[in-house]
Amino acid sequence: MGLDSAGKTTLLSRLLTGQLMETSPTIGFNVGTLNLDKKTSLTVWDVGGQKSMRDNWRYYLDNCKAMVFVVDSSDPARLPEAQKVLKKVLSEKNLEGVPLMVLANKKDLPNAMTIREVRRRELRDHR
Repeated sequence: MGLDSAGKTTLLSRLLTGQLMETSPTIGFNVGTLNLDKKTSLTVWDVGGQKSMRDNWRYYLDNCKAMVFVVDSSDPARLPEAQKVLKKVLSEKNLEGVPLMVLANKKDLPNAMTIREVRRRELRDHR
């Protein structure tokens, strides 16, 4: 999950195919299965991040075993919005005890925040 244009679909595509591809805004969701070895696979959901879609996110949380929240590290202006949205998602009862990873995406772009900068802004904004 994450805000629109954070790179969720590109990330899923890269994990599934190993290649970068052109994407467009996700309306609804994309889903794929990652086979980690002969016995282990992960079903990965990429849920659209537009503001109009966010109220529907809770419907994708049943049986969620882990969540990756993707933020665009090249867009510091949207970090407060991402933090607010993440806080709301984490208040869902279905996510109690579910591991969370916040992924700072788009690190390859000029002027992208470092992971440390993303974390520092998060701490500052939650005091």
